[in-house]
Amino acid sequence: MNVQIYNETQRKRIPKKKIKDTVEKVLNHFGQDGTINLVIVGEDAILQLNKEYLGHDYITDVISFNLSEGKDLLGEVYICLQQAERQATEYNVSLENELLRLAIHGVLHILGFEDDTFDKKSEMHKLEDMFLEDIR
Repeated sequence: MNVQIYNETQRKRIPKKKIKDTVEKVLNHFGQDGTINLVIVGEDAILQLNKEYLGHDYITDVISFNLSEGKDLLGEVYICLQQAERQATEYNVSLENELLRLAIHGVLHILGFEDDTFDKKSEMHKLEDMFLEDIR
């Protein structure tokens, strides 16, 4: 298993080890091995990714790409730091908690989970909560 965390923002205090450990827990839970690159980016970068690859002209919190070929898992997760900060305030949680939730969410997408219906979104949210509880 290879999980790499990259911080492309000016913020120095990103809980990289905790994010890495959390991503590894999610992969282990589902019996997956592979490579995940998780990148913390700013608003300009996430907007560009959202426009270029998803056709959406707005800032979002997390974007995932499953780049796997065959059975080897390969994925990239991009998290917008500023959006995570806003959501942490809105949900009354720490920035670390929100970054971990978004990392879990992104990896779940790479593993094939979707959130395009209420039931699917609810299932993903329950899994996010389960992994977050396991970390505490």
